[in-house]
Amino acid sequence: MVVDDIKKALDALEAGQCQMGDHWEVAHNIAQAHEGQAAFDRIHALVHRIEGDSFNAKYWYRRAGVEPFAGTLSDELAALRADLLT
Repeated sequence: MVVDDIKKALDALEAGQCQMGDHWEVAHNIAQAHEGQAAFDRIHALVHRIEGDSFNAKYWYRRAGVEPFAGTLSDELAALRADLLT
């Protein structure tokens, strides 16, 4: 189910403290599996921000139809959780 995958991706990023590693990989794989769905494209943007690839992150923000997030990685994760799971 889509909501379950959103939660899994966000939980993975939180567990990995918005850093590269196994949790990042889980979130990236989930986002890629749902490419073209705005919610997952937003997660994909955050994933690439975490990676430090701002060019790729901007691509995913455009795909999601949203402006790039201006706050911290943790703030963006919290905003995604509020926007996508409530």
